[in-house]
Amino acid sequence: MRRLLAPLLLCLALPVTGGWAQNLNGAGATFPYPIYSKWFNEYHKAHPGVEINYQSIGSGGGIRQVTAGTVDFGASDGPMTDQQLADAKFKIFHIPTVLGAVVPAYNVPGVQAELRFSPSTIAGIFLGKISNWNDKAIAADNPGVKLPDRSIIVVHRSDGSGTTYIWTDYLSKVSSEWKDQVGKGTSVKWPVGLGGKGNEGVAGMVRQMEGGFGYVELIYAIQNKIPYGAVKNSSGEWVKGSLHSTTAAGGSVKNMPDDFRVSITNPPGKDAYPIASFTWLLVPAQFKDAAKGKVMVDFLNWMLNQGESMVAQLDYAPLPDNVKDKVRARIKEIRY
Repeated sequence: MRRLLAPLLLCLALPVTGGWAQNLNGAGATFPYPIYSKWFNEYHKAHPGVEINYQSIGSGGGIRQVTAGTVDFGASDGPMTDQQLADAKFKIFHIPTVLGAVVPAYNVPGVQAELRFSPSTIAGIFLGKISNWNDKAIAADNPGVKLPDRSIIVVHRSDGSGTTYIWTDYLSKVSSEWKDQVGKGTSVKWPVGLGGKGNEGVAGMVRQMEGGFGYVELIYAIQNKIPYGAVKNSSGEWVKGSLHSTTAAGGSVKNMPDDFRVSITNPPGKDAYPIASFTWLLVPAQFKDAAKGKVMVDFLNWMLNQGESMVAQLDYAPLPDNVKDKVRARIKEIRY
């Protein structure tokens, strides 16, 4: 009898000594999935009674599921539009979590040099106007590099994606032709290319296809050992995506809007990487389930106080201190 009672008493004690016995379910962006996985695992270690489950399905899916109420929170790299917020049956807060870089990844056999891509070259490739690796535009970006006579295989996302939003938001700022013909969004009508699901899918296709060229979040290029190029920024400097250059891009935001929906692509600053973004958790302002709301608020505060110190090891940039202060104030507004 004592053997049976001991585990039972331990379980009963968990809500007091180890946190809350509670599950949270979320879904959305693949862009921050590596850091979210780490955070949720580390938070669980500190709070054994709490499980935070997250499906990496893309920002479009995250927005749809949180709006439908089928998950407790969503995640997106592209902020919800005014119309999406208006269509939701409840108020949703954008909670910025980290900053990351979207990089041009490529697979060009025989080229050992690190390639560079100007804004007009990237736009030309994705518009289908530049279709061969030895095109004069790519050669002009990379003087002295022997480029092969090989077709470019463009790879883009097939699912609704915040990474796509960041990429197309950037292209819409640097190319009037792209802005007029394609525009920005989590899903767009691509002029050319093959689709891959998630950052994982695009990374896998670029890695496997000789001549491949696509866009992925920095950590996916690093983890898959895929070369990625430097991009010419608004100051005319060639900059690679990195912790330093992403942090510099984040520093361009002097006045964060109250709802945190901000674009930092193509920012000023010679050290700033031009294709970077905040990413957001999409959190209901009012939780119907008080226990879930309590865990969500506790996790968000843990994220700011402990989690942000973990982001650099996965090549994300932490939130600037002034943004953290604003986020803390927003978390206090969450009701349960």
